[in-house]
Formats: sequence, structure tokens, C-alpha cells
Amino acid sequence: MKTQTQRNKGIRWQVILSFLFFWLCHSVSGQINYYIKEEMRKDSLIANTAKDLGLDVKKLSSRKLRIVSHASEKYFYMNLDNGNLYVKDRIDRETLCGAAASCYLTFDAVVEYPFNIVKVKLEVQDINDNSPNFFHEIFTLQIIESSLVGTRYALQSAEDPDIGINSVQTYMLSENQHFTVTDKARPDGTKYPEILLEKSLDREAQSMLTLTLTALDGGNPVRSGTAVIKIIVTDANDNFPVFLKEIYKVSVNENISTNTTLITVNATDKDEGVNAQITYSFSKTLGNVHHTGMFTIHPTNGDIKLNRHLDFEEVRHFEISVQAKDGGDLVTHCKILIEVIDVNDNEPQILISTLSTPIPEDSAVGTMVALIEIHDQDSGDNGEVDCQILDAMPFDLILSSDSYYRIATRTFMDREQQSSYNITIVATDRGSPPLSRRRTIRLDILDVNDNPPVFQKSSYIAYVPENNLPGASIYCIHALDLDSGENGKITYSVSNINTSSLPVSSYLSINIETGIFYAQKTFDYEQDREFQLQVTASDSGSPSLSGNATFTIRIVDQNDNAPKILYPLPESGGQSVFELVPFSSEPDSLITKVVAVDADSGHNSWLSYHFIQVTEPSHFIINENTGEVRTSRAFQEKDGMNHKVVVMVKDNGIPILSATATIRLVLVDSFQQVVPEVNNQINEASQTGLQLYLVIALALISFLFIVTVMLVIISKYRGSKHTPTFGSLSTSLYPPSDPRILSMYSDGTLPFPLSYNVCLALDSAENDFTYVKSDQNVPVDNLIDAGDSAHGNDCSNNALQSSALIEPTSNLVISVGMLKC
Repeated sequence: MKTQTQRNKGIRWQVILSFLFFWLCHSVSGQINYYIKEEMRKDSLIANTAKDLGLDVKKLSSRKLRIVSHASEKYFYMNLDNGNLYVKDRIDRETLCGAAASCYLTFDAVVEYPFNIVKVKLEVQDINDNSPNFFHEIFTLQIIESSLVGTRYALQSAEDPDIGINSVQTYMLSENQHFTVTDKARPDGTKYPEILLEKSLDREAQSMLTLTLTALDGGNPVRSGTAVIKIIVTDANDNFPVFLKEIYKVSVNENISTNTTLITVNATDKDEGVNAQITYSFSKTLGNVHHTGMFTIHPTNGDIKLNRHLDFEEVRHFEISVQAKDGGDLVTHCKILIEVIDVNDNEPQILISTLSTPIPEDSAVGTMVALIEIHDQDSGDNGEVDCQILDAMPFDLILSSDSYYRIATRTFMDREQQSSYNITIVATDRGSPPLSRRRTIRLDILDVNDNPPVFQKSSYIAYVPENNLPGASIYCIHALDLDSGENGKITYSVSNINTSSLPVSSYLSINIETGIFYAQKTFDYEQDREFQLQVTASDSGSPSLSGNATFTIRIVDQNDNAPKILYPLPESGGQSVFELVPFSSEPDSLITKVVAVDADSGHNSWLSYHFIQVTEPSHFIINENTGEVRTSRAFQEKDGMNHKVVVMVKDNGIPILSATATIRLVLVDSFQQVVPEVNNQINEASQTGLQLYLVIALALISFLFIVTVMLVIISKYRGSKHTPTFGSLSTSLYPPSDPRILSMYSDGTLPFPLSYNVCLALDSAENDFTYVKSDQNVPVDNLIDAGDSAHGNDCSNNALQSSALIEPTSNLVISVGMLKC
């Protein structure tokens, strides 16, 4: 194969335009000839066909310049921007034409407005792209040792698919003492080698010789192929078989029956006995491999018979090599050339090159409806075809070239009388007997666009639950158009009606063909509750007509928000919220209130409050509707000091969502008891990781400490006349409210003030608690005034939601609030 540089030179210098444009007019005439080399690279420029046709490059697209061919269009293509003809695919002359002297590719250059066809003929010239090749890499010859000097031995020739000078031109033999090689030419010009014995052989001295035979072609650069000749020196046979002809020729019809004898070859041998017994067979060559199984040869009489059916359209020529071998293994060769004659065995083919359907009913007379090509694979009169339209039709069949016909209107069309036509075309060849084929073309008449799309309703409403999956279909809207074809093809579009800041495409999309709406995002009832859109249905007519409808989407609330507890705040960092409960509280006294909100609406936001974990027996109850925690009975001395309750707030949705809060309730006579109680809780919580003996020691210390504290509480309780105590909690601090109104508040604020008056009396001697320092960013309003600690009867009217007391040696925070003095 050639190098890339050689290919570029071939493209630049070897593409020859031999025959330019002769003459061109509005009728079909003329032919353009090009000469090109085989194996040109893809996209190589051949010529500017548009210029050769005399066409304006700017009008190539409007005139629809194109290549029409059954066999050549895969090798070439036309650039409509500049009119250049380029190589589309690899062109191998040997594949296309074999050993034929000339090789052509043809196609039709077709233009319209006005219509014209010019034949383009390209001759593919051979290049030296194939090396000579021997079918056998090793030849074995048996030569009698008594052979005379000057005896010639014919060898099988090398095969080169190239032709002319690029085919095999000469043979060379490796240097030796006994043989030289000479070139012999057959009547068809092919050369085969003969080796000449120049020095007599001596089997006793050397029984076998190994030589190298080289075949050289005449290309530039020269290509070569080699084979090894093994010469076995023997005794006996000294005459080669001789064919009566070196080349046999025969012509047969393609419809000849199988097992028919095509030709008989004959060879003679001057030897006698076994050496004169000749056996015929096909030589194993590249050409014969291609035709394996097509022919058979009788080994003794030389009859060559047809084994399979011939087809002129597939292969027109066969070249077979036959060898005659005598009893002494001397071989000679001859060539059989078989020509296949065409018979009328192919029906004409009707191909639709251009079809304009539908056409407007107001089309002018003479409008081209279709361009058809008539093709027959047969040759000669068998390939000549006549064409006509069956039945009476308002159309004419006009011959445009030897193989193209135009179908044009003869009169004006009227769709109201007939909306379509079935045009039947009959093509008949001129063979004997003639063969024909028919094809029917359906032509539709186009109506005008006079009906707009109409929706079944002027407005549509769809209810879509929130938390939908993005991409899910939510609704289908449909409009009808009475027109047909493109005039009845509807496309849908949508636009906003309401004043939403975001475009409708961020929420919804619509299938422009089916009218199905798809959600682009997950809807949230708490953000958007309704969309109002305008849907437009437009047909594809010219001019386009349209209709409108209003589409409203209403989002349906789902229970997707759990209740949010605003008070008490959830535990964090191991800290718990404590509520101080006066030991003297009356039954049904208000201790605290759990406040929660739900972002949902309707039934999904109705909240109810329940205890899910309380100390047994329970001293407290909770109002299911308001969340108020009250005492269920009066406290006794045997009751525990600490009580833990877990409150669950759940909504009324499906499924039910809930939240919990933990409240620690501490029974005290006064605030002086807060410190030891808290310290007890801290000490108990801090010892969980100690070893067993530390736990036991701590338990003993804690027990003694509790006993001491209880004795102190009892002594103070008996003499508590001068000790300020907490009054009963009022049950009318705020009016009863429906829990459903809490869903109106989603910003974390309380729905109404939860402020209580607090009267605190702290013993100045108790220094276990200190107030929060100012640098801890605690609002001043949340701190207890230290001046009030000595005056238990002076009650401040300021609302105190929570007061934070921090013990220096622990992280425990006690929230004191919602108490009334």
C-alpha cells in the first residue's frame, strides 16, 4: 500500500479531468468523464461538478443537485456548498472490476427547477497497490536426474490483482548451480515462469535442491512476492503433458441448467504407461478459490460441468486454471475463460426518487408530483423499459431521461371532490418474453387551515397532594381540531396568570404533544396553595390557529409536619428543665403548661397532649386540649420529692406525628430546698461511671444526706409560719383556647402571653447557687432581682417566663417559671 505522502501526491497530480462539459440545456443531454486513481483517500477532491455543469454554486441547494446511482453513490458524495465532488469511501479497482482492462463507475447528476440529468462517468485507473502472490508458498518438483541440460520446467505463475505494468512482469531465481528462470507469456499477456536446467543433476550427489522464486511487478515502487521451490531429483518421467490449447473460451447463458458440460479440456503426454496417464484437476489459485463449488471437472476425461446456477448480474466472467498431471507427477496448466450471457430474468424496478405528498388543492397545472426511476438489472433490450399510468388520472407521465419519469398534474385538484389518488405505474421491459412490474403511489390533497383547536371546557381544576414526587404526571388536558394533517396537529403551551414571582416552568411542565402536566418540584402546601395557569393549544397550520383554557391547581395539605414544642425547650447537653412545685399546692393547681404548634392546617394541626411516662402513683394530670399540667391531689409527707413526667404532643393527621418533652417536677416548701435537691440529682448522675465500691460509698453518703435533708424539711415545715410559701396556682391565668389556633403560628412564637408573677424568697446563707453573670448574654428581664430575696411578701408584677440558676460546680440548669406568688 502507498504511504500517506504518496497518496497525497496521487490526489494532487493523478486526478485528471479528461472530458469537460460539452453542452448543457434544459433538456437531458451530455456526459462528463473523469479519470481517478484507485485507493484515493476519503474526502479527496475529484472535481467541481457544479462548475462543469455550468451551475451557479449559490443555487445548488435550491436546485437540489444530487447524485443518483445504485452502485456508485456509496463511493462519492457532493458538497452543495461549493459543488465539489469528493471520494466517500475506499475505491478498490480490483474489487470492482477484477482483471478487466477498463473499470468505470457511473452516476447521474440530477438538478431541478428546471429539471435536468447529466451522466457522469468516472474511469478508475489502476495503481500498484497489490504485490505479486503465489498461492503456494512452497512448490515441489520431481526432476529425473537424467534430464538433459536445457530442459525447461513450467511453474505456476504468481497472481497480481493489478493490471498492465502494475501486474507481474518478471521472475527471479535465487543463485544456484543448476537452474535459471525465464519469463514466458501466454496469449492473454500474463507471464509465467520456466526454470531452465543448465547443469545436469546428480541424485547421488544431491537429492534435493531448495530455491527461492521471486515475482516482480512493474510498478513504482516495485512490489514482489516469493515462493520456495523444492526440487526432488528422481528417475523416470521426462515428458510433460501438453494441452491442445493454452486458453479455452466458452460462452453460456445464465439460465443454463446445472450439471451441464460446459467444455472439455484435453492434454497429451508422449510418455508411455503410467507416465502417460493424465489426471485433470483445478489448480489451487486465488481465482479458483473465489469460484469454489461453481464448477466441477472430471479427473480422467476433462469434462467441466456447472455445479450451481449462474447469475449474470452477480458475475459475468469466470477465469479458471486447470492442471494436467501425468503418472510421474509432471504438471502443465491451461486457462478456462467462461463468459456468462444475459437472459431476461429480472423484472423492472420502479423506484420513487422524489414524492411530493400531500399537495395543496390549489397547485398550478404542471406541478411535479413525483420523480420515479425505472431500473432493470438486465442488459441490452432486456434492460430497456417502457412506462405508463393505468386508468384515467388527472396526471401526465413525462419522460425526463432514459430511466427517469416525472409525474405532473394535468388539471386543478379539488379536495372536496376527491381527497386522495392512487396512481398505478406499470413498467414493461423489451425482453422476450417481456417482464413487467407495477407500483401504486398514494397522493393526498392538502386542505386549508380553517378550524382552531377547541378545549372541551373553558376551565379545569386539579387537586394535587403536597409532597408529590418530582416528574409525576398530575393532570391531562385535551383539545380537538377538526382539520387534518398538520392543520390538526396540536401543540400545548402554558403561561402564568397569577402574580407568582417564579416562572411556571419551575413548578410545572407540559408535554407539548399529549397535554399531560408534570410536576417539576415537590409542592409544599405551607408555601404555595394554588396555581392558576393559562393553557394554549395551537395547531401547526399556516397561519397557526389557537385556543385557550384556564387551568387551576390546588395543593392539598398532607400531614408532613410534626408538632413543635415551644415550651418546655427540648433537653440539650444533658441539661433538664425543672419546675418547682409548692408542697402546699391544692388539687387542680396549675403547675406549668406545655406549648406546641404544628405547621400543617385543618385536622392535621389539631394537637392533643398526653402523659406517656409518669411517676407512679401519679400526682399530676394534663389537659388533653390545652397542655396544662395540674396537680391531681394534695401532697403528703410520704410523697417523693422528685417527679418526672414525659409529655407527648401528637397531631390529628394520618399518619399521626408527635413530639415529646420531659419535665422534672420538684416538691419544695421554699427555694432554700432547691439547692440540696439539685445537688442530689447531680451527684447521682455523675457517679454512673465509677467502680462498684465507689458507687456503694456514694449511695451511703447520699442516703445520709437525704435523711438529713428530710429532717430539715420536716422541721421547717412544722415551723413555717414565718416562712413565705407559695400560694395556690390560679387556674384563670389565661382563657381556654382551641389548640387548633396554634397552627397559625409557625415562627416559633407563643400564640398568647404565658407570663406569671413570681415571688421568690432565697435564704442569703445558701450560696450553692449564683446568678448568671452578665457576660453570658442572658437578657436582664429573665433574671431574678436579688433585692426581692429578703422580702417574700413583696411580689413583683413583672412577667417572668424563665429564670436561670446555675450551680458553679455543675452544668445543671433549673428553669423556674409559670409560678404565681
